[in-house]
Amino acid sequence: AAKALDKRQAMLCVLAENCDEASYKKLVQALCNEHQIPLVKVDNNKKLGEWAGLCKIDKDGKARKIVGCSCVVIKDFGEETP
Repeated sequence: AAKALDKRQAMLCVLAENCDEASYKKLVQALCNEHQIPLVKVDNNKKLGEWAGLCKIDKDGKARKIVGCSCVVIKDFGEETP
């Protein structure tokens, strides 16, 4: 994520508030500030991991085995569909 932010490839950055690495959190925030990249903060890294698809979905549609994620960068929003 930091590499994409530094290269200005990111359109949006989502950062978990409970990230273990304070220096990484500072770096991401500084890069977003410097390059005017919108930064969204979420409270939980497990929630962010689920949003990013870092989990298994059981037969009931519930997320299982969710992997925590500190930061997600969106490089391309994709095509708009009606």
